Amino acid sequence: QLVESGGGLVQPGGSVRLSCAASGASLDYYGIGWFRQAPGAERDGVSCISMADGSTYYADSVKGRVTLSRDNATNTTYLQMNSLKPEDTAVYYCAALHVITTAQIMCLQRGLFTSWGQGTQVTVSS
Repeated sequence: QLVESGGGLVQPGGSVRLSCAASGASLDYYGIGWFRQAPGAERDGVSCISMADGSTYYADSVKGRVTLSRDNATNTTYLQMNSLKPEDTAVYYCAALHVITTAQIMCLQRGLFTSWGQGTQVTVSS
């Protein structure tokens, strides 16, 4: 099971930290990804991490503004988002996959993920 938290209403230029807590069968995974989906849009990869090779990936749209980190002791993955823009408004999902691949491939192929959280809304607006 994956549970996201930390979303909310943020002003442009502000920051938010999203959390993804894994438990149960979700602990047996090789990677974690953060995806987002705006109304009427596809669900796109934001940032991913591969436990197999330690690689991380950031989408161009968030590079330099977003940092993915993990707390292995609590099986929690964080997505720190800074300098938020209105176009960052979306439902953010974390997901886990059980295949070995790189972080970039994960983020570009969301079909590889088999476990998904319920999502958390991030709204960037003044």
